[in-house]
Amino acid sequence: MSIALTSSQTRFLRGHAHDLKALLQIGGKGVTPAFLAELEEVLERHELIKVKVAAEDRDARDALIDALVKASDSALVQRIGHVAVLYRPSKEQRQIVLPRG
Repeated sequence: MSIALTSSQTRFLRGHAHDLKALLQIGGKGVTPAFLAELEEVLERHELIKVKVAAEDRDARDALIDALVKASDSALVQRIGHVAVLYRPSKEQRQIVLPRG
């Protein structure tokens, strides 16, 4: 169950993500349990993250990003080249307050 964002919320999150550095990088091994555990921890701590996807083929890159979004129950905010921006509100301590509508 991925999060549904409105266009204004997506725009708001893209603005916040602009200055972020990629916190995770996924490579040739693909989506492993260890990577998913790290992704869960980083999303819980930061809520909005950039993930660099090292796949040369665009279809492979899209498949990896889709798998990450589904596995982490997050929302894909933006995808530019090899970088995907993911958002999921923290269960413990929310830091980002989304605009309504």
